[in-house]
Amino acid sequence: MDAPPSGPRAPVVGPVVAVSSNKGGVGKTTLAANLAVYARALREELPVLIVGLDDQRSLDRMFGLRPPQPGEPNLKHAWAERSLTSAIQLGEYGVHFVPSPPDVSLLKARAEDPRALTRILRQTEWQGLVLLDTKSDLEALTQNAWYAADRILVPVADRASLEEAGKIFRALDRSGLGSERARVVFSLVDRRARDERGDGLLFDRLAAEVRRRGWPRYETAISRSPRVEGLNSGGDKPRSILHCARGTAVHGEMQALCRELLRDLAPALARVDAAPAPDASGEGELWGPSRASVTSLLRGPASWFRNR
Repeated sequence: MDAPPSGPRAPVVGPVVAVSSNKGGVGKTTLAANLAVYARALREELPVLIVGLDDQRSLDRMFGLRPPQPGEPNLKHAWAERSLTSAIQLGEYGVHFVPSPPDVSLLKARAEDPRALTRILRQTEWQGLVLLDTKSDLEALTQNAWYAADRILVPVADRASLEEAGKIFRALDRSGLGSERARVVFSLVDRRARDERGDGLLFDRLAAEVRRRGWPRYETAISRSPRVEGLNSGGDKPRSILHCARGTAVHGEMQALCRELLRDLAPALARVDAAPAPDASGEGELWGPSRASVTSLLRGPASWFRNR
């Protein structure tokens, strides 16, 4: 039998999900951060990495286990190195993250090629799920996220964000990426709110308009919740829905949405599951604790979800 070829192997990378909207205040960061936490709990063996493509540092505050250290690598350094590896940190809930740069203006200048982030992620070879939280714009870094993503989640909360979603779907078609990689996610939904004409419910109108335009969507909608809004504004450290809002409707909705997403990504996740484990010699640098002990950092095992 002939020996297998000895040339360089193709990198094995996990599925990439971007959360994108040109409109602020629709829950992009809340959605991205909490999907990371729920995915880590539902698939305890799955490494999850979240990257914020802005300079707000909300994700750093939520997932950081310690204050930022002087000179530590962030996304700007990683971009220059063409790999995220040196900047990845193990964070709260067993989720890994890349610290945000203090200013994204220089990073935008390096992101003129919309495929740059795709190459960086291939070089990183993250064998798990990657979530990209984008800025509220359609500029270079956001476009890089689109090109890198297997799935783009587009939050829609009201009529204005619905129209902004249309810009994303049209831009994806113009770029040749195709709008079929995007999914509308209804967020901050108040099922009692009436539309501007007062003759129907706003959510029903929005859902009907999404169907009319032929946009794919996830069935699960995330409700507006004062308790969840308090998790993001009470103190310096945002807290997860899974750990601090159990018993609310949003807890169940976020669980259901994450399950939808994981089912949608099943082919890509199967590819990662079949890949050899990362070289153990590099585990201490990239992973921190072993995968098994990273799982133990979760403040709520997958068994929480049983019978719920």
